[in-house]
Amino acid sequence: MAKKTLVMKFGGSSVGSPEAMAQVVAIVKQQQPQWKNLIVVTSALAGVTNRLLKSAAQAATGDIQTYQQNAQQFLDEHMAIANHLVTNAKVRFALKHELEQLIQEFTNLCHAIEILGEASPRALDAVAALGERLAVRVLAAGLDAAGVGSRPVEATRLISTDDCFQDAHPEMSATRLRAQRELIPLLSTGKVPVVTGFIASTPTGVTTTLGRGGSDFSAAILGVVLEADEVWIYTDVDGVMSADPRLTPEAHTIDHLSYREVAELAYFGARVLHPKSIRPVIEAGINLRVLNTFNPTNSGTLILADPNGQTGDRTSEQIKAVTVIRSQRLVTVEGRGMLGVPGVAARTFSAVAATGTSVPLITQASSEQSICFAVPSNAIQRVLGELAASFEVELARRDIDRIWSTEEVVIITIVGAGMRSTPGIAGRIFTALGQQEVNVIAIAQGSSEVSISVVVDALDMQIALNAIHGLIA
Repeated sequence: MAKKTLVMKFGGSSVGSPEAMAQVVAIVKQQQPQWKNLIVVTSALAGVTNRLLKSAAQAATGDIQTYQQNAQQFLDEHMAIANHLVTNAKVRFALKHELEQLIQEFTNLCHAIEILGEASPRALDAVAALGERLAVRVLAAGLDAAGVGSRPVEATRLISTDDCFQDAHPEMSATRLRAQRELIPLLSTGKVPVVTGFIASTPTGVTTTLGRGGSDFSAAILGVVLEADEVWIYTDVDGVMSADPRLTPEAHTIDHLSYREVAELAYFGARVLHPKSIRPVIEAGINLRVLNTFNPTNSGTLILADPNGQTGDRTSEQIKAVTVIRSQRLVTVEGRGMLGVPGVAARTFSAVAATGTSVPLITQASSEQSICFAVPSNAIQRVLGELAASFEVELARRDIDRIWSTEEVVIITIVGAGMRSTPGIAGRIFTALGQQEVNVIAIAQGSSEVSISVVVDALDMQIALNAIHGLIA
C-alpha cells in the first residue's frame, strides 16, 4: 500500500540549536519523497516556553527587566538558527521582521500583565504560545532554503478546543473541519505545513494550550483528523527505554510496545509519551513511532494498537520495562471496626482528593481491616491531617485504630503484556528481590495483568531496579 500521510513531530531539544534544527531539516527532506502528504509539528526551542512563562510571572510582580532581557535573547537565539540555515539575505531580513513582530507581541502582553499585577490563565496561554509561533517560522524558512517547499501554520487555525486554559480539551469534529479546510489545499500543492505544537484556540479564536505533552497531543490530533498512516515523534533518545538509563546503565531501546504498555509506563513515571497525548491515535488505530532526531538511522520504538496482529510472536516477551516513582509515602487506614462498614474507602479517597493529591497506587487486604495507598512525600502532612479530620468520630470510637504513614518509599513497576499469559512471573520477580534481600512492603496488580507494582524502601531502590531489570530477556 502506498504511503499517503505522515505526521512528524519534533520536540524542543530537536530544534533547540542551529545544528539540531539542521538535522531536522535533513530528516524532513529525506522523508518528503516517500510520502504523498507530509505534515511537520514542532515544539518551541528547548527552554523557551519556561522562560516565557517565567517572564509573565515576574511581570505580574512588577519586574520588567526579566521580560525585556528575554525578548532580546529570544530574537538572538532564533536568528542564530536562521542565519545557520538560510543563506538568502532578503529571506533572513523578512524572517527577522516577522520574529520581531511576535516578540513585540510578547513584550506587550508582559507589559499588560505588569500593569494589572496578575497573569490570568488566558494571558499565560497567549504568552506560552509564542515559543511555537517563533519556531515554526524559523523551521519553515530552513526547509525552504533546503529545497523543501513549506509554510508555517499556527494551530490556532486548526485545532478547536474548549476554554479550559492551560489544559484545553480538543473538539474533534470542529478540528477535523478546520484542519482539512486549511491543510488539504496546502498539501495538494506539494507544500509541507510546519505546524505549531502545543497551542490551539477556542471556537471564538482565543488562544489555548493543550497542557502536558501538548505538542505530542497536537501531532496525534492532526494524525487522526487527516487520517494519517503513521505519526512519528522525534525526541533526543532512541525510543522508549527498558529503564531510566541514568539509574540502569544496561537499559536498552524497546523495539515495540502496545498502547496499554505505554500508558502503564507513562503513568508510573517513565519519560515517555503522556497517555493523554496518544489517546487520539489509540482510538483511531494509527501506528506511532518514537525516534531520535540525533540518531535517525535507529528504528526507535514502534507503538501499536494491535501488537498481536502486526508483530507476530514478539509479544511473547514477558517483561518489557521497569520504571520507578520516587519520593512516595505509604498511608494506611486500619481498624477492626472497618470490617463490613460501607463507604470507608470512598470517604478515605474523598479526603485525599480534597487536598489535591494524586494517588498512584492502592492496595487493600481482603479482610477489609485496612486500606493502604501511596502519596507523594511532600503531601503527606496535608493528607494525614485531612484523614484525621474526616475520621475524627471513628478514631474516637476506635472503629479506626490509627492512620499512619511509612518513611519514604519508591514504587517500582514492571510492565509487559506478555506477563498476562505467562505463569510464574510474580514468583520470578519476588525471588529476584529476595535473593538481593530486598523487602517488599506492598504489591499491586491490575486486572489487565500488564503491570505489577511493588513498593520497597527508598534505600533499596537501586538494588531492586537492577535485580528486576536483569529478568528482561
